[in-house]
Amino acid sequence: NASRLAQLSAEAIGLVESAEPSVTGLNVSLGRALQEMSQIDPGARSLLEEQRAISGQLSDLAASMSDYAEQLSLDPEQVKEVEERYNLIQTLKRKYGSTLTAVLEYGAKSAKRLAILEGRDEELFRINSEFANIDDQLRSIGKTLSKKRKEAAPKLVKEVEEQLNNLGFMRSRFEVQIIDNSELGKDEAVILGTGFDQIEFLFAPNPGEPFKPLKSIASSGEMARVMLALKTVLASQDQIPVLVFDEVDSNVGGETAAVVGGKMKHIGVDRQVLCITHLAQVAAAANRHYLVVKEIIEDRTITRVEMLDAAARVGELTRMLGGHGEAARQHAKSLLG
Repeated sequence: NASRLAQLSAEAIGLVESAEPSVTGLNVSLGRALQEMSQIDPGARSLLEEQRAISGQLSDLAASMSDYAEQLSLDPEQVKEVEERYNLIQTLKRKYGSTLTAVLEYGAKSAKRLAILEGRDEELFRINSEFANIDDQLRSIGKTLSKKRKEAAPKLVKEVEEQLNNLGFMRSRFEVQIIDNSELGKDEAVILGTGFDQIEFLFAPNPGEPFKPLKSIASSGEMARVMLALKTVLASQDQIPVLVFDEVDSNVGGETAAVVGGKMKHIGVDRQVLCITHLAQVAAAANRHYLVVKEIIEDRTITRVEMLDAAARVGELTRMLGGHGEAARQHAKSLLG
């Protein structure tokens, strides 16, 4: 009990005299405020007198507590220990919180942060190991993908060339060029989103012409028909929902035009196909026929698009066939089936 009494006495004396803020310090601030009030309003002098009386009582209380503490029969070492502990607590409160609870919470958070910092080497090792594992998986998948591409390329070439023959490129050639980074002298550590390979579709439309990248084909019609051949072969593989073919019937005759229309109709079973065409054989294969019309209204050119009903569609196909008689009309009907 003597130790506890000494601790409490030291805390009480500290609250009155040395704490921040201390009772004595607060009372001094109160006295200054009341002094200024009494200078402004004489009626406040009674408050100042009460404050001065309290100051005297605080001094007496501090002296009495000091006397009380001195009378406690404590070993000097115990007194020193109590004082050091009290001073330590006050220092911690000034730095880390106004209450012991706040100081303890700060200590718990600091301990957690320290544990994280001390374990960072282990965490870094774990992350690096996981990264290395993922890198190994990527390289394994990349090599498998490259192998499958090289196995599938000859089959793709053969089937695309067959489709190109049907589309009027009777002696054209198609090739798939697969080059990995090592062949280009690039760092094998580089992994692209498409794997290790660079792939180029090559096309030679006529005998004696060298292969050129498909993207370098000058004719939009040729490009459209090559893409149509590719999409016909890959119809069940890719996930592109909408395809647009512009002038796919450029420089083709009636028989080839019917083949073009049939292939687009096949592709259109699983996705939306839009085609701009001037050939009746192609237009007839569609499920819907839209007519683009330009007209001048009040000196302004207006373009409008209208969907044709069954009767209007027969009339438009007749016009596209270049005829106006009954024979052309019957031909148009036969194209629609």
